[in-house]
Amino acid sequence: MSPDEPSGERDQIPATPPTRESMADLGAPRAWPRLDPPPHPGDRDRAVGRSALVGGVVGAVVALLILGVAALWPSGGDEGVAVGEQPPMTTATGGVDVGAVLSAVEPSVVSIEIRSSLSDGQAGAGTGIVLTADGLVLTNAHVIAGLNEIQVGLFGGERAPARLVGSFPESDIALIQIEGEADLVPAQLGSSAGLSVGEEVIAIGNALNLGGRPTVTRGIVSALDRSLSAEGITLSNLIQTDAAINPGNSGGPLVNAAGQVVGVNTAIIGDAQNIGFSIEIDTVKPLIDEIRNGGGDVRGDQAFLGVNTTDVATESPANRTRYDVTVDEGAFVQSTVPDSAADVAGLQPGDVITSVNGRPTPDSASVGAIIRELQPGDEVAISVLRAGEPIELTATLGQRG
Repeated sequence: MSPDEPSGERDQIPATPPTRESMADLGAPRAWPRLDPPPHPGDRDRAVGRSALVGGVVGAVVALLILGVAALWPSGGDEGVAVGEQPPMTTATGGVDVGAVLSAVEPSVVSIEIRSSLSDGQAGAGTGIVLTADGLVLTNAHVIAGLNEIQVGLFGGERAPARLVGSFPESDIALIQIEGEADLVPAQLGSSAGLSVGEEVIAIGNALNLGGRPTVTRGIVSALDRSLSAEGITLSNLIQTDAAINPGNSGGPLVNAAGQVVGVNTAIIGDAQNIGFSIEIDTVKPLIDEIRNGGGDVRGDQAFLGVNTTDVATESPANRTRYDVTVDEGAFVQSTVPDSAADVAGLQPGDVITSVNGRPTPDSASVGAIIRELQPGDEVAISVLRAGEPIELTATLGQRG
């Protein structure tokens, strides 16, 4: 289903979680192996001042191009999120029944395996939350940013391809669409507004590349309304928890005792113990709608150049010397996507993009801003410096999704 198509009855969040009897073992593909450090050199999960890690996978149009995120969920009418007063799942002694919560939630948890089409062959993985029966999945933007050939591992072990619908990278939220599915089990989205410090929560995801059924960890809400900054991105409205959020959990659910999703696991503290962060689900729901209705800072139907760049100003002295970079501004090309517009046009690692269609590009983000204004099939003039010598190239833009 495309984001512009109306949702049917199967897109509604179920009023109650599925029963234990409806479950089967999950044979999911391998999970994202690392959050700190990332699974490959293109990822940009970093500690900031020995603080939090947030995601930033290589951008397929330009590195760090994807800097605006937020995902969306249907609102209003029959498509509203079913929150309700779902009772907690408890044991005979009154404690949270973790096994029952896991059985209710794990059919709605998918593994996401991504293989980059960048020439350096990067790959990674993460976790996603099923939102609709026909395969709309919520995850972190940093899990899928700039990478394609997305494969999703479903409950029961099946694998299916998926495509990017859209994302808001600055909020680290994205939606992907699984192809060819119609009978998936949507997660029940709860509300983060009623959370209190000390409340028990459970994190579920494909931790540590262990494969098989998703890992479950248990803890409490340690703090609310936290804010973290990294890679020029600030995430707000975060839930801090001591439920272990490990590499591979990115994009997976943080759930309450009723099995309702109250957060999207997204960040950890690099040199601390049991300090993880999830994006409050109440800040995510409105953005899901926006993406489904054609919004999002990054869209699967956007123009695609196919180049990974960094700012010349922040490039290492060794690389500047290696490629005879003599300027202090521009977008430094690290790699290109094979057979993409950038590759066909002749862009090479070490090139410095100085302008696109005559507009100056003093940094990586400026290249992305220009490309986002264009359409697939548009022809663009790209001015570069190669070993200090000016070169003019022409590229015909492809499509991201």
